[in-house]
Amino acid sequence: MAPCFAACPLPPLWGRAPPAPPALSDCLVWSGLQDLSYKDRHWHEACFHCSRCKSSLVDKPFAAKEDQLLCTDCYSHEYSSKCQECGKTIMPGTRKMEYKGSSWHETCFICHRCQQPIGTKSFIPKDGQNFCVPCYEKQYALQCVQCKKPITTGGVTYREQPWHRECFVCTACKKPLSGQRFTSRDEFAYCLNCFCDLYAKKCAGCTNPISGLGGTKYISFEERQWHNDCFNCKKCSLSLVGRGFLTERDDILCPDCGKDI
Repeated sequence: MAPCFAACPLPPLWGRAPPAPPALSDCLVWSGLQDLSYKDRHWHEACFHCSRCKSSLVDKPFAAKEDQLLCTDCYSHEYSSKCQECGKTIMPGTRKMEYKGSSWHETCFICHRCQQPIGTKSFIPKDGQNFCVPCYEKQYALQCVQCKKPITTGGVTYREQPWHRECFVCTACKKPLSGQRFTSRDEFAYCLNCFCDLYAKKCAGCTNPISGLGGTKYISFEERQWHNDCFNCKKCSLSLVGRGFLTERDDILCPDCGKDI
């Protein structure tokens, strides 16, 4: 014989009128009564009930919590997650969606904009609401000036307008400008090489472009320009930067080399 875990006041059946009821701690489940057991604990059939609502648990599913037996309804209302959207209990065995400590019924986890179930698809939270990716892009994402499509990550801002990194390219050669030095002309962006080839003046000495960018110094004289390093005497190669000089046709000469002209 085993003691009834419910410590019930029911006396054992001896086949005759019993003596005075035993103390609660002495109540036993006798072989004459139906013995219900769970994890080495025993109950009379009449004692095997929910600790909250007292409904019988015989032949019904139940849950155990801190030595108490609970029917599935009481256990769910007491311990199961509550849906973030509708506030109702998420019953055991039903599918639920979880994100950062919050739970939803599967049918309550929907896009705030289109009201369609998100399910296992990607979503983006915004101001306490969840959006499917297409709706978030339509409502919140910036549109690229070049391709007119949403910018979901990264991006470049130029003249206060948004661009995809891959769309922000040199007007001439189409190479990406993101992370590179560039300049602009007539509101069009160019890499330095293309800008120099298209618009920069050519050095009268080496014929290469003079960009004038990044602090590059150059000399200008009568519609001609020279790099500082190229502004030298045609005959002796003396630098003429900051010095007096003479001209002979297209050449420049230091005063010593030009004294005989």
